[in-house]
Amino acid sequence: MTESSRDTKTALITGAARRIGASIAKALHQRGYNVIIHYNHSKDDADCLVESLLAIRANSAVAIQANLQELSDLDRLSESATAQWGHINLLVNNASCFYPTPITDTITSQQSDNSTKLVDWNTIIDTNLRAPYFLSLSLADELRKVNGAIINLVDIYAERPLKHHSIYNISKAGIAMTTQTLARELAPEIRVNGVSPGAILWPENESTEQNAAQQRIVSQTPMARSGAPEDICEAVCYLAASSFVTGQIIKVDGGRSLYL
Repeated sequence: MTESSRDTKTALITGAARRIGASIAKALHQRGYNVIIHYNHSKDDADCLVESLLAIRANSAVAIQANLQELSDLDRLSESATAQWGHINLLVNNASCFYPTPITDTITSQQSDNSTKLVDWNTIIDTNLRAPYFLSLSLADELRKVNGAIINLVDIYAERPLKHHSIYNISKAGIAMTTQTLARELAPEIRVNGVSPGAILWPENESTEQNAAQQRIVSQTPMARSGAPEDICEAVCYLAASSFVTGQIIKVDGGRSLYL
């Protein structure tokens, strides 16, 4: 570790190999951060992103694998991330698991499959809620040393539930409360905020029916269009830089939450 690396702010972004997480990593890197790209399965994407960032600035990016559903991996991720440049200034809890879990399927099922239901619960809750909470606590001592910050990616559906996504809604409502709770518990040394995206990036491999649903969402958005990953990045970078904002969750949704 060089003297210059100690002077450079460092950010750990979970789920940063692809999509919005990768965009956040690029935006922070552009603003001078060294970035730690967390991934689980997307090794090729993570390595490609790191390579592109290193081409811009040497010794400024690294990828670390961890399964966020394993508590031991969270500790390892925390330790490895801190050891990389000797400090952590910013944690962005971006990684998220999103897929439908309709209650109606459970209620009308003729054959009990509690094991499958429990897998869905654990997969979504552990990734979206438990991991950000415990990773934040694991890094709290390091963040406290530098008056660092935590930014959680929430969702507008944390307040108004999305039909057929009950476990996801619950997890995001939980991370919203986690944001506010940790903002009180970790103040004044650490600021904790959230960003709630609306229609930004759609899930991949969408069906015709899902495409129609997307159009309905856009038609109900005052800005009359989808957002872009850069819109989320702007909010994240603002919260990372602000020294007097904590406990806040910024909705970046084109005004859609006005009608939810």
